[in-house]
Amino acid sequence: MHRFFVRPEAIGGDEVVLQKQAHQIRDVLRLKAGEHIVVLDDEGFEYETDLTAVSRGEVKGKIVEKREASGEPDVQITLYQSMLAREKFEWVLQKCTEVGVTRFVPVISTRTLMRSCGIKANKLARWRRIIQEAAEQSHRGKLPDLSPPTAFDKAIDDIEGSKRSLIASPEAGGENLRDCLKGYDGSRGVALFVGPEGGFTKEEVQRCAERGAVAFSLGKRILRTETAAVMASGLILYELGELEG
Repeated sequence: MHRFFVRPEAIGGDEVVLQKQAHQIRDVLRLKAGEHIVVLDDEGFEYETDLTAVSRGEVKGKIVEKREASGEPDVQITLYQSMLAREKFEWVLQKCTEVGVTRFVPVISTRTLMRSCGIKANKLARWRRIIQEAAEQSHRGKLPDLSPPTAFDKAIDDIEGSKRSLIASPEAGGENLRDCLKGYDGSRGVALFVGPEGGFTKEEVQRCAERGAVAFSLGKRILRTETAAVMASGLILYELGELEG
């Protein structure tokens, strides 16, 4: 069944009203009254719904079952991803949403091509659409949070609230992720820093370490930064028991 995130106020009693998705439901997916969808309230619940009316500007449905969404990880990963070229950064948002990242913080670091934290509203809206579509496809129950771009020095102020803060740095001779997470249950989340093309500078790694972060390596092969972001996120969730059947 197709899945759609809606605002909580779109759900009233046993009825759901979808407006933003009306074009997709009617004209793209060609769904009709009597067919079934799943509606998600972005608060961790999903609603199996029978469509009752499908028109050009509005779709209505009747809720037949409410249940807790099963696709949300208990471990909260915040990915501090240094800004990349547009296609690569959007790929990271999409794939890391599918894997299970719960918050994205775009970071302006020394080697990023983007030098300003300012960003147009339409670009931020595009990023949120990419996250939403990936969350719907991967059966997430909540939309990952997306922060505006922030400077590296400000981003590292956040990490002291996380029990485990990790920074990808193959040149620093870091530990592997398994050793970094040994004995940790994930209850206070994981802050994961992944650098731009060319990686973080030694000074940035050192400043992160001074705040309690641990440098880690993903092995002998040097990965593209977008690959490292997805792989590291998946390995963290695996090591903390989030990818079990």
